[in-house]
Amino acid sequence: MKYVITGRNLEVSDELRSYVEKKFGKLDNYFSDDTEIHVTLSQQREDAKVEVTIPMRGTTIRAEETSTDMYASIDLLKDVVEGQLRKNRKKLIDRKQNKPSFSSYFMENYEDEDVQEESIKIVRTKQFAIKPMDPEEACFQMDMSGHSFYVFWNADTDQVNVVYKRKDGNYGLIEPEYE
Repeated sequence: MKYVITGRNLEVSDELRSYVEKKFGKLDNYFSDDTEIHVTLSQQREDAKVEVTIPMRGTTIRAEETSTDMYASIDLLKDVVEGQLRKNRKKLIDRKQNKPSFSSYFMENYEDEDVQEESIKIVRTKQFAIKPMDPEEACFQMDMSGHSFYVFWNADTDQVNVVYKRKDGNYGLIEPEYE
């Protein structure tokens, strides 16, 4: 990271500069090496104000804190910036996970040779007669059979449905939707 530290109404000492670099250096893993962090330190009467601006691709992280001590303002500001970075990172992850296709990194770094094809092997086939019933009766039949789901012919809709037992103990019903 590259630091651009400026002072308003105050001379930025080497001690203050190294403290800023030490505090924001802990956020190094969030940024690339060429990222610039603009830090402005200002003193107005008894207030020590610190402003940080971090331009990033697609967004800009900006925060400011004011207290009576410059070092305390830097500490507070570091926590605020870290929170904003976590929030921004979460948004990026959510956006990436909602993409419909694989990332370019995945496509470039994992060759077809690495993938071992697994064949689907059906080890048992079961046939049974489906009789028309309502969903409540299907739930009763499922409980009697000891299974976690039950396929039945819904007498109300005249379609094949599935009832299933949820983890919370309630029942669910799956109805087909035709387009």
